[in-house]
Amino acid sequence: MSDDRRQQVEHGRTALGIELGSTRIKACLVDEDLVPIAAGTHEWENEFVDGRWTYSLLAVEAGLRAAYAALVADVEARYGVTPTTFRAAGVSAMMHGYLAFDADGELLVPFRTWRNTSTGPAAEQLSAALGFNIPLRWSIAHLHQAVLDEEPHVAELAGITTLAGYVHRRLTGRDVLGVGDASGVFPIDASPVDSGPGEPGKRDYDAAMLATAQDLIGVPDLRALLPEVLVAGEDAGTLTPEGAAWLDPTGGLLPGVPFCPPEGDAGTGMVATNAVAPRTGNVSVGTSIFAMVVLERPLPTPHEELDVVTTPSGDAVAMVHCNNGASEIAGWAKVFGRFAEAAGTPLAADDVYATLLSEAVDDDTDPDAGGLLSFNYLAGEPVTHVEDGRPLLLRTPDARFTLGNLVRSEVHGAFATLAIGMDVLHGEQVHVDRMTAHGGLFRTPGAPQRLLAAALRVPVALEETAGEGGAWGIAALAAYLEHTDRHLADFLADTVFAGDAVHVADPEPRDVAGFQTYLDRYRRALPVQDVAAAATRADVTTAKSEPTTAAEPRLQTEKEPTP
Repeated sequence: MSDDRRQQVEHGRTALGIELGSTRIKACLVDEDLVPIAAGTHEWENEFVDGRWTYSLLAVEAGLRAAYAALVADVEARYGVTPTTFRAAGVSAMMHGYLAFDADGELLVPFRTWRNTSTGPAAEQLSAALGFNIPLRWSIAHLHQAVLDEEPHVAELAGITTLAGYVHRRLTGRDVLGVGDASGVFPIDASPVDSGPGEPGKRDYDAAMLATAQDLIGVPDLRALLPEVLVAGEDAGTLTPEGAAWLDPTGGLLPGVPFCPPEGDAGTGMVATNAVAPRTGNVSVGTSIFAMVVLERPLPTPHEELDVVTTPSGDAVAMVHCNNGASEIAGWAKVFGRFAEAAGTPLAADDVYATLLSEAVDDDTDPDAGGLLSFNYLAGEPVTHVEDGRPLLLRTPDARFTLGNLVRSEVHGAFATLAIGMDVLHGEQVHVDRMTAHGGLFRTPGAPQRLLAAALRVPVALEETAGEGGAWGIAALAAYLEHTDRHLADFLADTVFAGDAVHVADPEPRDVAGFQTYLDRYRRALPVQDVAAAATRADVTTAKSEPTTAAEPRLQTEKEPTP
């Protein structure tokens, strides 16, 4: 097998996927059967600068180069050969946010990430005008807010894009977005499209909404500011000599590699979990947490708790996106890891998680966490209308404060906001057969999957391939360039995931009842967030960066066997 893979690398028959997550950049190389054969990673973190979460473009460049160099080193160590080309490649990244450029391609203001929640007035006006929920983190909300705030850079604005779109343009020279990523920039017209095998269904921004938004925002040509929209399987350009040198300054990477449309992490998560067909869905647990459900029919009314985005093929998806995910769990894992070290019995991060999470489902642990209550709000949370988040652990004097209840409360707290959003979908009679989970939290088998099934009241599956996460997902989309005689859902089901082992956890009645009791308590206590933020708001102005932990790999939206 190693000789065959060496030949595949030598002859450029592998596919490359790169994803820029919130705490890690990962490069993944797959063979002709889409089996991962090498990887490279680079850890990074956002900065809190002038009241906004951001990453510098220098950090983007350095991180991409480091991740790619690490992948090349891994290939050389495993197979004794240096890759110089690939049969296809793709890039994905965190969705949404705001990268604004002038006519010369110069960045006008620092990159504003999805985590910023300062776009309330713009999002509210757009949602009312369009009759469509525009979340705070969407690119169009950032643009409109800049106009409302009369920011000087708006006069020089020639185009906006996402992080994936920016990297793709640096590599290929093409200003395009995959439809899934584009659906977090501006609403996509998701009306039925007639297309057969080999004919990707064309999608674009909703024309009527564009006209309405243009009048509201007051820019001369809103469409001209947005990247071109492509669906999975369409030609998105090839690696230019400049792009090759930008990614690999050593000169080893050759130009000419075909690229698939750049996608957002939500789209690659759908691919990585085989959840692009109607009645399928997935949950990604990382620094943020979100659920995607592919719709059988359009939602009859807009809901502020729900985004309507698309699969990489352009099919409508209801998305519940929560700004806060597993960061607080990682924080507790760091504390207990340090305790073990101080006690003279150091544990690896995975062992810390395994020990803690096993306590969460111990027979002595209460299904409702024994009266404990945990908020994981490191940032604001639009789903629950929390402007500034504060991580909190609350308990009544008579609560049963045990290790198991503490950990169960933290896991319940990580899933609580997601469950609130999913309740809206249940109310719209949206059906899903099962949800597939991915994210570093699920690297520990058993407890997280079981507790998520209870929180969502639906079976939760773990696919073996999903363990490679978004970087693998975009590599699969790159490989799909050679298989567009079939629809993407058929390609994934019949070729990519055929024969994969699937582990399914059904909701256990005792866990479901316990979580519902916990969630009722959580909803009632939400006003505490506003009080805590008001009492400590001065702290926000001194924040420098998002807290990081020694167990940070658990925060990835990718799953490492399993981001």
